Amino acid sequence: QVQLVESGGGLVQAGGSLRLSCAASGSIFGINAMGWYRQAPGKQRELVASVTSGGSAKYADSVKGRFTISRDNAKNTVYLQMNSLKPEDTAVYYCNARIYYSAWNDYWGQGTQVTVSS
Repeated sequence: QVQLVESGGGLVQAGGSLRLSCAASGSIFGINAMGWYRQAPGKQRELVASVTSGGSAKYADSVKGRFTISRDNAKNTVYLQMNSLKPEDTAVYYCNARIYYSAWNDYWGQGTQVTVSS
């Protein structure tokens, strides 16, 4: 069994910063890409950022230059440092990881709310 547990969401004023963390636990035999998605009310879930096991990252255009994704492979943890937050960043943020347990599968965290006030 594999679990992804997120932390770090909350309420922040525009221009502020938050750091999200997501730790994978359980019977893990390998982790490929890890990433963060978000879903705002009435909108589809979208990719925010992802990082490969080798550390290669990609970002949505809307967060480039403001958000930084990183991972600690020894801790099976991925982070999302969010700076210069805007009200339009308000959403539920979900952690995603491609993990080998009995096969390669995508796993999701429970989601953490990020609210940016203007």
